Amino acid sequence: MPEPRPASPADPEQGKVPDAVRVQILATEHWSLLAARANAWNESFSRASWFLTAVSATVVALALAADATDFSADFHVFALLLLPVLVLVGAATFARLMDLNREDVDLVVGMNRLRHGYLDLAPELEPYFSTGHHDDRAGIMRTYGTGRMVRIPAAQYLSSTALLVGAVDAVLVGALAGIACAALGAGLAVDIIVGAVAAVGTLVALFLVVVRQAKRAWNASPRFPS
Repeated sequence: MPEPRPASPADPEQGKVPDAVRVQILATEHWSLLAARANAWNESFSRASWFLTAVSATVVALALAADATDFSADFHVFALLLLPVLVLVGAATFARLMDLNREDVDLVVGMNRLRHGYLDLAPELEPYFSTGHHDDRAGIMRTYGTGRMVRIPAAQYLSSTALLVGAVDAVLVGALAGIACAALGAGLAVDIIVGAVAAVGTLVALFLVVVRQAKRAWNASPRFPS
């Protein structure tokens, strides 16, 4: 009669994976999410910095062109060729930053779920956790450091990197609209009004996009609600 083979730590015949193995699996996944979140933040800062550098270079180029052409038709042509490209780059940067913000929320949700798993193994450690261990909005806010709030604070929208880039992009759209009016022979007052309306309209539209996506990301169906 053959001897029974010894059961490995994760053998289904054993009935249960040891707690030490469970913690190791959870910790490995936790470090993977931390690394992914760090990469997302680095990409966010890099993209925003690159865009602002492009804006600065464009402003210098426009200033030199204005000085050389005395704001003549040549300047309008130069500006109308350069600004649309910059607006397109800004729109692409804004869209990618929005994706990164959503990914960051998803990663926070994942880490909250892992902390919930830790506490399932050792519930007595709950008083030592300063971040959230639930994956609903309250748990996400606790991880982001907003306490026990249940509504997304306005500062969370206004201080986002995506909205700051969007504000710069709105100014560029306003400048483009004003220069386009000037190229068509409109008066200074019309140029200013059209530019201001275009800038404000773009900023409001981008703000609504930020709010909509944030609410969608933060209202995902939780597995471990508070």
